[in-house]
Amino acid sequence: MAQTRSSHPAPSASTPQRPPARPPARPPARPIVLVGLMGVGKTTVGRRLAQRLHLPFVDADAEIETAAGMSIADIFERFGEAHFRDGERRVIARLIDGLPKVIATGGGAFVNDATRALILDQATAIWLDADPTILAERVAKRDHRPLLRGKDPLVVLTELAAARNPYYALAPIHVASKAVPHEATVALILEQLKP
Repeated sequence: MAQTRSSHPAPSASTPQRPPARPPARPPARPIVLVGLMGVGKTTVGRRLAQRLHLPFVDADAEIETAAGMSIADIFERFGEAHFRDGERRVIARLIDGLPKVIATGGGAFVNDATRALILDQATAIWLDADPTILAERVAKRDHRPLLRGKDPLVVLTELAAARNPYYALAPIHVASKAVPHEATVALILEQLKP
């Protein structure tokens, strides 16, 4: 009977053995940009994903508010959506500086042609997708989103999904955000990020 040879010597009794452990998530070489509709959890999932990858987390909407010195709702009200989108594009371009980090974007950012081209070229885009009925339940609890003020969230989100999902679908990674703990969504993303 033929013997098989191993190129690795068997561990000796004196060699300490490590207990089996889950391998740590390896940080990517490029920024990770989360895209998707409002309420899908880009900020919450993004923070947890950044922790797991030991990377900085940046919320593009928060950066826009800091740069403008006012809330997004106030920017929309005073200057309109077109002005906001231009500022959003400039802020995201500044955030995508080649350094690995996790960036959460506003729902309309990836629809802008210039912003989308930059993200696809210089970062890893991940589409967090969820059914509008789930999103409507989530966003109904807070009244700070300019596109929803005085409107039925389900109607607005259904219309936005129809208009924006074809753009989001251009992201190379697609993860369904269901009614599960955010950690489950993070685990799905980490699985997709494996080389």
